Amino acid sequence: MDRFLSLDSLGELGWGIEIFLVVTTTLMVRFIAMYVLKILGRRLEKTENVWDDAVFEAARAPLSWFILIMGLLLAIQISDAYLGIDLFSASNLENMRQLTFIVLIMLFLVKFISLAETKLLERIEADPAPEETRLDATTLHALAKLLRLSVVISAALIALPTVGIEITALLAFGGVGGLAVGFAAQDLLSNFFGGLMIYLDRPFAIGDWIRSPDRDIEGTVESIGWRLTIVRTFDKRPLYVPNAIFNTLAVENPSRMSNRRIYETIGIRYQDANKMGAIVGDVKAMLLTHSEIDTEQTLIVNLNSYAPSSLDFFIYTFTRTTDWIRFHEIKQDVMLKVIDIVHSHGADFAFPTTTIDGIIADGLKET
Repeated sequence: MDRFLSLDSLGELGWGIEIFLVVTTTLMVRFIAMYVLKILGRRLEKTENVWDDAVFEAARAPLSWFILIMGLLLAIQISDAYLGIDLFSASNLENMRQLTFIVLIMLFLVKFISLAETKLLERIEADPAPEETRLDATTLHALAKLLRLSVVISAALIALPTVGIEITALLAFGGVGGLAVGFAAQDLLSNFFGGLMIYLDRPFAIGDWIRSPDRDIEGTVESIGWRLTIVRTFDKRPLYVPNAIFNTLAVENPSRMSNRRIYETIGIRYQDANKMGAIVGDVKAMLLTHSEIDTEQTLIVNLNSYAPSSLDFFIYTFTRTTDWIRFHEIKQDVMLKVIDIVHSHGADFAFPTTTIDGIIADGLKET
């Protein structure tokens, strides 16, 4: 009896020593791997290549979990051998190792794509390329989303046989239930293809100011997803627009205008009619010499109409800038200069007036 007890004690001692060695080795290997990645990451941060930084940063968490899970599975295998309780069969342990490898590779690739997207976006914002060769933020986001989706779907298809689900059976189910699912997901699919058309046609990009004359939609594009586009209105409200709407919607994109237009009508008093020619000439000369006016575009300053209380001339010209705030500053400067020109000729601006005929005025005096 004592002999059997001593053998059991020796067995438990050997099991404990092996488990201790496995845990210690696992933690040491993890520590060394993380330390090496940290040192390499610091050195690679000094290079201009964004891909190596993304690779090492994305590999940290998956590699750490891989070492820990492999150590845990090895400890379970040793425990089964010593204790004979058969927690997991050899085939189950092998399936778990394969599944762990697939999931961690998927997480690594998804993280790598996200980090590369962020770093490339920073590079685009810091040093934009010419418009014809530039990879814009919208295209970058679309490619990153498509790559992440491809990685997840591929990992799921590879992992299905590991957990006992045959792809052929799944495809058979898809053939039977695909029609019902298609009807149920009709709106989802229309929004998906609407988003795809936005990415292909590129009527607007993230950061663009858009508006629609058909719907009450106006604001800055914040995000373009596969189902929704988020537009931030000018009062800072988020507007969630299903992508399918853009298939039948007319959209204006003021962010892509080449110039901004100044179009103003100015009324002068009828008593200053003899000064109108000089005023119009000076205003046109002022616009031709203004540094912020694009003189290569249409520029018109002409007497336009005989209004009931004024002689009207109009200004039709374009600024070089398209920035909304800068445009209004330039427009203000132009209008102030017009005021100075009108007053410099001894003229003034008209306002609604009523003239009483002389005959009627004499009659009113007699009464």
